[in-house]
Amino acid sequence: DDLIQALGISFTVSTIALAVALAGGGQFAWPSVGASGLVLAGAFAGMILGIALRARMQPATFRRWFFIGLMALGAHLLLRGLL
Repeated sequence: DDLIQALGISFTVSTIALAVALAGGGQFAWPSVGASGLVLAGAFAGMILGIALRARMQPATFRRWFFIGLMALGAHLLLRGLL
């Protein structure tokens, strides 16, 4: 639970910081705000699905699959950067 809470706080703070930096640099595209809001619906649906899945899994199993997912994402980014 602490890991998930820490990730949530980290993502929230970094998203707000990015929005402030973009707005400060004049790069914030207001017409895209509506589309971004629609995409958030999918993110919230995934979050709710993740909460339900995490409630049914043992913490060790969730942690293992979480880190396997992170390793797969890292491998994908590494391979994409090499090609």
